[in-house]
Amino acid sequence: MFNIPNTLAFIRLLLAPVMFFLLVNRDCSLLQNIHYTWLDFIAAFIFVVASATDFFDGYIARTFDQVTTLGSILDPLADKMLTLAGFLGLMMLERANEWAIFLIISRELFITGLRVSAVSQGLDISASWMGKVKTVVQMIAIGFLLMDWEGATLLLWVAVALTLYSGYEYVRDFFKIPLK
Repeated sequence: MFNIPNTLAFIRLLLAPVMFFLLVNRDCSLLQNIHYTWLDFIAAFIFVVASATDFFDGYIARTFDQVTTLGSILDPLADKMLTLAGFLGLMMLERANEWAIFLIISRELFITGLRVSAVSQGLDISASWMGKVKTVVQMIAIGFLLMDWEGATLLLWVAVALTLYSGYEYVRDFFKIPLK
């Protein structure tokens, strides 16, 4: 049950609130002597490490046939927690546009509901290629926004466009599948 891929996903679940804490609690007495640029750097480092676990848990699970039911639940949950922690923290720091974050979160909630509905009908709606591209672009956008780099806002809107398009693909594919 707790193999290497599931452990990596669980680590990602734990790192998401740590990163969020660093972004939104800058006036906390624990962090008050740390300059905000260092908090950005530490949050970005945590985000990169957590994002790397996403790649490795999937690679190890598929390569070594360690795909489990727990992993199929933990992996997308950890991905959502990590990206939402990043996007919400960045929105609270006023580095990410509220509408962009609203659109991303709305799509994620809707597609999660759609996937639950599909599973309840015995259907499998696995992550599509576009869904994986969307996740990578979202993660790159979060990294750029965390470091306050040039082009971060443009990347965020590219992520929004890919997020909405991949959501459209899920809806299209869901309704093409005959319901039981």
